[in-house]
Amino acid sequence: MPSLDFSFFTLDVFRDFILHGLYFSLALTGVATLGGVVFGTMLALMRLSGTKLLVLPATIYVNGMRSIPLLMVLLWFFLLVPLIIGRSIGAELSAVITFIAFEAAYFSEIVRAGIQSIPRGQVHAAQALGMSYGQNMKLVILPQAFRNMLPILLTQTIILFQDTSLVYIITANDLLHGFSTAGANLSHPREAYILAALFYFVMCYTLSWLVKGLQKRIAIIR
Repeated sequence: MPSLDFSFFTLDVFRDFILHGLYFSLALTGVATLGGVVFGTMLALMRLSGTKLLVLPATIYVNGMRSIPLLMVLLWFFLLVPLIIGRSIGAELSAVITFIAFEAAYFSEIVRAGIQSIPRGQVHAAQALGMSYGQNMKLVILPQAFRNMLPILLTQTIILFQDTSLVYIITANDLLHGFSTAGANLSHPREAYILAALFYFVMCYTLSWLVKGLQKRIAIIR
């Protein structure tokens, strides 16, 4: 059995093959998190509005997205949208739109749980002061809810970063694609995939450790 040789992985290889993929994976994570939180907050408010015309479509969307594997959604969007609009929008843009649409369903449930964690007494107190529903949410409920759910939001973001490796299947130039290309070009595919796994592990473990520390600080503030 041939031995593993990691000597091919140099600073030049990292710069030429890996760096661009790392940048795209981090950018996709950031954009999908921001878009998912914004869209997810809208969905959560729709589900909590009590208005059937808002609750029903938001519930169908959230439950529908959460019932379909992300890889399937990614492939559907990448393969079917060009047929509908008559032109390709590229793997990277397909990945961005798919991740925002998909992650919004998960962030929506996190935001909804965060809003519901706020004591109802604060809602009634804000109403007694003459605040409208929008002012109540903007000034009283959402700031506290986001603080409470910040650790789980960040945990979901770490999961999102791991999921970005799925865009490799549509040939987007992500971190995994960079390692794969380096391994193929330099005839070290096994070593490249091992290094990719280690790279994801180190990044995600470090971020998880930071989130755990943040969670302890928030618990002390409470």
